[in-house]
Amino acid sequence: MSVVEDDDVPALSAETFLVLQDFYNEQAEKDKRLKQAVDDNLLDSVEIEEDWQLSQFWYDDNTINTLAHIALKTIGPLGKVALISCPSLYRKIKEGCGPDQQVTVFEFDKRFSIYGADFHYYDYNSPLELGDIRPKYYDLVIADPPFLSEECLKKTTLTMRFLTMEKIILCTGAKMEELAEKMNLQKTRFAPKHKKNLANEFCCFANFDINI
Repeated sequence: MSVVEDDDVPALSAETFLVLQDFYNEQAEKDKRLKQAVDDNLLDSVEIEEDWQLSQFWYDDNTINTLAHIALKTIGPLGKVALISCPSLYRKIKEGCGPDQQVTVFEFDKRFSIYGADFHYYDYNSPLELGDIRPKYYDLVIADPPFLSEECLKKTTLTMRFLTMEKIILCTGAKMEELAEKMNLQKTRFAPKHKKNLANEFCCFANFDINI
């Protein structure tokens, strides 16, 4: 077994160190503002930015508005919608919810715990570890698995099937179309877009007519 001498360990340049220090200082300041907004109950003023390390890419405004409209129309005045790994839809749907409607975010990123009882920690690697959530509780599930892999989609599908009474909307890369169809989800005319353009083509699949 070789031993790495201290002299062999690459050192950061002064410039790189300053860039990293600025990044960490900026993140600390964002976390401080987020905590303050939560403490002051000013959640509408909070903007949670994408974390590329978590494969997060937020939808653009048109996609958010379209999916929120579809969701609220689909679930009806007494309905419930679950959002799996697509937290950027939450605010618009919540804004349009009536007193007897419910929206829950199932999300790995605990920054979204600021949504209180509407947040449920979720790791797709443990797709059925959902605490006290009852099966078939939601009228509609919207999911956007964080990774374009067969494993991730199959595990997320287990969660979707557990949570939904029937209706599912899946937003994912076009490369997953064949697998989505095997799960009885059909490609729709709607194409989700992101604030930051992605190289991968995205599609929207559903097991019902979303009537755009």
